[in-house]
Amino acid sequence: MAKASKKGKDAGTPALVALAAAGVQHTVHAYEHADGEQDFGGEAARELGVDPARVFKTLVLDLGNGRDLGVAVVPVAGKLDLKAAATALGVKKVALADRQLAAQRTGYVPGGISPLGQRKALPTAVDESALALPSVFVSGGRRGLDVELAGADLVALTRAAVAPLAAP
Repeated sequence: MAKASKKGKDAGTPALVALAAAGVQHTVHAYEHADGEQDFGGEAARELGVDPARVFKTLVLDLGNGRDLGVAVVPVAGKLDLKAAATALGVKKVALADRQLAAQRTGYVPGGISPLGQRKALPTAVDESALALPSVFVSGGRRGLDVELAGADLVALTRAAVAPLAAP
């Protein structure tokens, strides 16, 4: 069952701290994460009763050299177009980053990686559909915690490039 709150035990995740520091209007949605669930975004959409087109996953990308990382934020209902992500991030090619490296660099566990409040802000691209929606949901910094905010606020806070990233 999903719970909406603005404060509480989850108030300290780096993503929520970043949102509060920026003064961005947002709503925190917590739900019970099922052990063994690997479709984290799909689980969030189901548990929160939200259209999967409004729930966005944060994918950490290798920017082509095994060292530099970037982020693509796309709807959980779609797949990332790697060529479009490379273009948006200004590199020749991208691939999904190693999960352990992604966790180490962002400070979040896989399935709970947020585009907000990362240890070091990574270059970010957000799918253009985020700007056409009344609000979007992204990870709040742990499994079972999402944050709802305006797509424009997500783009501004992450200093993201906006591009058509979701593959048809």
